[in-house]
Amino acid sequence: MDIADDPQMLLDRVKSLAASGGRVLIGIAGCPGAGKSTAAAWLARSLDRAVQVPMDGFHLANAELVRLGKRGRKGAIDTFDGHGYRSLLERIAAEREAVIYAPEFDRRVGEPVAGAIAVPPEADIVVTEGNYLLDEEGPWPGVRAALTEVWYCETPEPLRLARLVARHERFGKSPETARAWVADVDERNAERIRASKHRADLVLDFDALGIGR
Repeated sequence: MDIADDPQMLLDRVKSLAASGGRVLIGIAGCPGAGKSTAAAWLARSLDRAVQVPMDGFHLANAELVRLGKRGRKGAIDTFDGHGYRSLLERIAAEREAVIYAPEFDRRVGEPVAGAIAVPPEADIVVTEGNYLLDEEGPWPGVRAALTEVWYCETPEPLRLARLVARHERFGKSPETARAWVADVDERNAERIRASKHRADLVLDFDALGIGR
């Protein structure tokens, strides 16, 4: 499997895919804190007629997680509306007659916001990122099938974990709660995500790329 550490190579790769005609959908998978969102934002920002549509918009609402008894596992694969995410990607891939609206996740309130992201007909490239794009259960193979390519974002473990703890603290958790959440929730999810790495088209060496600096 190829490992990418050159930003220009990634841009050229997507441009080559787009040159063949049709809308290109690039997915970026990886463990929590690996740099997926940063990589996706950089890619969408660096390409013409590109839009970022994160998977995080398909988090189940907190009230529904409470009803299901899953509030303490938020971020696990069964706390997302995977079927809805797959349907949106299939629609984005197939339809270009009108604007398609996608949800986004507001980290300030910890809830998804419907219709917050517009994918206009002229968007040639859509970049999406999420933990489970390469998973083989439930609706997730359909997610993979809707995407042109999926890249796996990887960063050194000590750095990834430090960033993850800091992110939880930034959005309101105490240092102790943040560390416990990473150990008990995020790392359980990471084990599942790592097992799907071999299905990626490309591995991103996030630290070497330097796109988060």
